[in-house]
Amino acid sequence: MTSRSRHPGGESAGQAVPGTASAELLRSEPGARPRALLLSAGLVSAGAVALAAGALMPVVRGGSPGFTAAPLLVVLALAPAAAVLYALVTGRSGLTAGLVLGLTALAPGRLLLDLQLLADGSLAARPELFLADRLLALPPAGPGLWPLVAGHLLTLAAGAFAAGTARDEAELAGELDGQRRWRLLGPVLGVAGGIGLLLAPLGSGNAYLLAKNAFEGPTVAMAGYLLLAALLPLTVLVAVSSPSAGVGKGGFAGAGLAALAVGVPPVVAGLVVDRLSVAPGSVVVTIAGLALVGLAFTRFDVADADEAVTGDLAGEARLPGLFWWRLATGGLALLAAGAAVAGALAPVLKANGPTPVPETPARWLLLGAGVVLAVPALFVFVPRLSAFARGVVAATWAGVVLAGAAVLSAALSVTEDKAVDPALFGVDLPVPLPDKVGYSAGSGVTWTFIALVLAALAALAAVITGVVERDVSDEEMDTGSGESRASGNVLTPVVAAAVLAIAAFGTPVFTAPGYTAPGLWSHFGAASWGLLGALAVVLGLYALVPRSRPVAAASALAGAALVLGLRAAELPLVGSEYDGSSAGVGFWLALGGAVVTLVAAGMAVAGSRRAG
Repeated sequence: MTSRSRHPGGESAGQAVPGTASAELLRSEPGARPRALLLSAGLVSAGAVALAAGALMPVVRGGSPGFTAAPLLVVLALAPAAAVLYALVTGRSGLTAGLVLGLTALAPGRLLLDLQLLADGSLAARPELFLADRLLALPPAGPGLWPLVAGHLLTLAAGAFAAGTARDEAELAGELDGQRRWRLLGPVLGVAGGIGLLLAPLGSGNAYLLAKNAFEGPTVAMAGYLLLAALLPLTVLVAVSSPSAGVGKGGFAGAGLAALAVGVPPVVAGLVVDRLSVAPGSVVVTIAGLALVGLAFTRFDVADADEAVTGDLAGEARLPGLFWWRLATGGLALLAAGAAVAGALAPVLKANGPTPVPETPARWLLLGAGVVLAVPALFVFVPRLSAFARGVVAATWAGVVLAGAAVLSAALSVTEDKAVDPALFGVDLPVPLPDKVGYSAGSGVTWTFIALVLAALAALAAVITGVVERDVSDEEMDTGSGESRASGNVLTPVVAAAVLAIAAFGTPVFTAPGYTAPGLWSHFGAASWGLLGALAVVLGLYALVPRSRPVAAASALAGAALVLGLRAAELPLVGSEYDGSSAGVGFWLALGGAVVTLVAAGMAVAGSRRAG
């Protein structure tokens, strides 16, 4: 069987016919792997039963949930397994594999969230499983925790058996269809859900439950939320890129169902538990999960099997055109830049008493990042320069990440936790908790966080706009330029720039007496996440250059050079606030990396002109 005889979704012609499950499971063609599919479905089902059993038993010895959450948790545990079994018995091998892989991808993060109950259940914000009614120190794990752990491990094992089927389905489906339609909205939802996972899961006025965001929470839970926030958009991106519509839809649905299992319980707890309230983070995760599941029911291909493709597409769902995607990219980038400027100019800290408020030098770097993002965003609206400016925006949003993380790190380092020991007020807490005298986050922190969210959305819109630009170019241009790539001579300076970038982000830009710069391999802190994120974006752009068209390669390299330049600008913008500061090794490495990157961009453009 060849890819041309397959259904566009990666399923065979008779694969989705009801009543043919037995014949389909015995099919010996590549892509079916009946034993592997049966085993993966069995492992997912066993894991779902284990998760449901864990929800029915106490996870902390002597403790109890904050509300009767067992029916909800059982449904959330069994629904994914039911979807997998339905896809299996109806002969949809690609959909089955995609569902299993979507569930598997988020299983490690969910496992870490549950393991926080083992590390220290008193710090876990999991009212659906445990809510303390008295002060506890390291409460022992209960019998329900172990079925939860086993359920996640079984789900992980199921993914190992489904991966082969997904790979075979993708090979049989052929190349990814250029008209990707609604599947392009998936990454937007994945990023939104990832951002929601980093926020506080719920609001709390209960002294025994401290509702904190991912970065402020306990270590094991923090690792779980960070892993979920990274894997949810990554899983959706993998599903988007799969040539098999069945695998893609399954990946969407599996990731969405796993996200619902994380987001729905805190929402319900905030609605029904006294002194708890619904927080935006869990609402965003829930909406993203529902939307991902809904996208699994949309058409992933231009036309179904045996359906003629004509010019009459009335009634067919369409993504917005190139104009609207460019408008979204430029608009989101300008909003992110405006929020970054507001975060830099607004007070980052405020005193809870008559204490002088310290300055936050990193806010000037945030101001510079906002300007660096705003300038190319303005040119996105100019038709002749839009494609180039869009490529620059796809890089310079990383500057907001670099500077925003530094601002948030400075705020976290001096603010004090408002929570106090509940034992000081008695079990019933008849009076409100007083604030401690010290510092708390000001409006600058809020604007900075908004800038980070908008910058991530602008970057995603820029990537999708690039995909649409490429599709439009392939359809409307008959010059052959669509197949061109950047000159191979660009590879040498790109590799040199990548080495310089790694060193530039890993070494201090300036030194000063009494100042310890955040790093990647030493003194890793909250600001280091910004360094890591910006470096990942720059290296990702370098990796794409050899496969990009000349103009796209030049724009990406120009944006990467601006990010490196912003890294070097920490010396005058931030270092000048410290007495006795001087240039560090990272300053010269960043400048060198920016220069080499600009040279590579010029070579890409020159190669394009010679090719023309």
